[in-house]
Amino acid sequence: MSSKLQVLTPQNSQIIFIDQQPQMAFGVQSIDRQVLKNNVVALAKAARIFNIPTTITTVETDSFSGNTFPELLAVVPDNDILERTSMNSWDDQNVRDALAKQAADGRKKIVVAGLWTEVCNTTFALSCMNDTDYEIYMVADASGGTSVDAHKYAMDRMVQAGVVPVTWQQVLLEWQRDWARKKTYDAVTSLVKEHSGAYGMGIDYAVTHVHGGAERVKHGKRIGPNPAK
Repeated sequence: MSSKLQVLTPQNSQIIFIDQQPQMAFGVQSIDRQVLKNNVVALAKAARIFNIPTTITTVETDSFSGNTFPELLAVVPDNDILERTSMNSWDDQNVRDALAKQAADGRKKIVVAGLWTEVCNTTFALSCMNDTDYEIYMVADASGGTSVDAHKYAMDRMVQAGVVPVTWQQVLLEWQRDWARKKTYDAVTSLVKEHSGAYGMGIDYAVTHVHGGAERVKHGKRIGPNPAK
């Protein structure tokens, strides 16, 4: 059986964030950049919930790209940041070693979110797969390219080579798998409420107006209506 038929689990996965830095984000035109940052941070929080080993890599931080998104670093404040000069993360031995350490424990499914899709993501994915038996799961909506076409055709090229395309919420729910897993249930639903747009709003509505639960936040009194005379 192909290992790609095996779903992502908290035991077989690790994650790498590639160059989630401001100068790289400035060039992104394939996705709204605020949506991109939301999705990146949500993916990092998902990894934290399930104790997924996380690698963060940067390129030319001081001379060009700037610091990693602070919202991402706040999720994993103790993580080392692996600095590179090459656009291809696979060219850096520290990156290889970090991934190999986790792969040795059976975490050969590498979840990837990076900038830009057509450069740093593609070269890393192809090189990594060429040299190892790792599998690459490319998070399309936590990555961005310099145009819609640049992102799309880079994704197409990677898929043709065997990369598995995914989205951040898909990864989250694949890790959760069963709502009976109560250990992570509250954290997952809290993450969804904060980062999943209409899905999260729907959970809030269901809790309060279907199941009669309390609102998530304390607030002032609801006053009125008081029609003007």
